[in-house]
Amino acid sequence: MAQCGDKPKRIAFGLAPLGIISIGIVPMGVVSIGVVPMGVISIGVVGMGVLNACVVGMGVLVAGVNVMGVWWAGLEGMGPRRLGAPAGALHQHHHSSPGQTPQNLMAYPSREQALERARQLGCSGVHAMGSLWMPCAEHPE
Repeated sequence: MAQCGDKPKRIAFGLAPLGIISIGIVPMGVVSIGVVPMGVISIGVVGMGVLNACVVGMGVLVAGVNVMGVWWAGLEGMGPRRLGAPAGALHQHHHSSPGQTPQNLMAYPSREQALERARQLGCSGVHAMGSLWMPCAEHPE
């Protein structure tokens, strides 16, 4: 097993391997493949790195099921830019009052799009949600 001060191997396998290419349980390296990979490129179950392809990933560019990153593509995720998302699909709320059909309130990249949706919903105004805009003057509870 590699220690923190050890020089990384070119290719490392095992439990917590440290290498340029690391494959194992908690691999750390430039390219890491494993259960909890940490590296520039991380592929595995729970990945942390610059580029991730994981079930649960955290990094700059992330693709997976439940991910967090600057740019991300996944089933669920958080970050400023979703790759491949249709307009208005970044932030959804499902709200209804008793006896009312549930409404989808979505966030839009432009104030004008949110105003149009507000008119369709029968509310007035819009409000900011980060860098996006949502219909209605106030955020629903």
